[in-house]
Amino acid sequence: MPDGTGLAGRRDLLADGSQVIDGFLDAPPRRRVVISTDVANEADDAFAVAYALLSPSLDVRCVVPTHFGQRGVADSLSASRDELARLLAAMDRTDSVEVRDGSPRAMSDPQTPVDSPGARAIVAEALRDDPLPLFVLCLGSLTDMASALLLETAIAEADLTVVWIGGPSNPPDPVPLYWPEFNLSNDLVAANVVFGSDVQLWQIPMNTYASCAVSYAELLDRVAPQGGLGQYLMRQLYNWAEGFGWDWELKHLSDCAAVGAVIRDDFGRFDLIPAPQFSEEFHNVATDGNRPIRVYQAVDRRFLFEDLFGKIKLFASAGGSGAYPPRHPVGEGVVWGWQPH
Repeated sequence: MPDGTGLAGRRDLLADGSQVIDGFLDAPPRRRVVISTDVANEADDAFAVAYALLSPSLDVRCVVPTHFGQRGVADSLSASRDELARLLAAMDRTDSVEVRDGSPRAMSDPQTPVDSPGARAIVAEALRDDPLPLFVLCLGSLTDMASALLLETAIAEADLTVVWIGGPSNPPDPVPLYWPEFNLSNDLVAANVVFGSDVQLWQIPMNTYASCAVSYAELLDRVAPQGGLGQYLMRQLYNWAEGFGWDWELKHLSDCAAVGAVIRDDFGRFDLIPAPQFSEEFHNVATDGNRPIRVYQAVDRRFLFEDLFGKIKLFASAGGSGAYPPRHPVGEGVVWGWQPH
């Protein structure tokens, strides 16, 4: 006979949903995370950073705003720093998340790092004596990560995995979505440094991250009503889309895939291949001597977006406080009063 100790026998808990929620969310983090993000460049970075901060299994140790070249802005590092500050304010996390400036520009050559507080933060976290593995999520160029490797070569042997959103599809697409791939083009030198190193690397290339699309209709339905964070995310998305003339009915939330890969070990299908190098024309160049890396060919979009939207909703139901994960949801949500500006 059932002894009542399994989930099916714990109907007393299921009758009180808050106890079940507490049990899930009180679990300790499983992985340390540092995020390097060009958050002012694209609207999906803010979704990804929020997703990581809302995930109980991740201990986000530092967020590093970084450059995205000079496309449309003279000081892209400052733009990223300012946008990150707005995101953290919307989450009431300004005082509880460590922020360190990353690189203001791309690397000039493969021997010279761009020294920055952000690169130093990656080094410090990689060398920390901690039982949790470290994942560095690079949502833009690889400048900060490459600089960290050059500043302290020993971190390549640490319990460290780099997860990069970027680079062309491998094998190549017959007709690429666009060219050159943006994050690679922002620092080709840094990409070759990281790919040529011994650090563990998971790549989510163009064909895979481009599959992470969400319609504006779904975002208006699932995200916009969810309190201050939902309103912030939609407002910055609106401002981005307005600059591109509203050409489409969707947005690629590509950077969120990096978070999903760290949360879930079986997040998608990947190949293990020797790390390529990249040509001056931004193509893959096959190599035999580099260590194998994980190249994702497909990811679980259903899990990714249901998890993201569910966490945003839980955050709003808890009043949108910085004390997330929420332990005691209050009220019945908020009234949606979102305006684009």
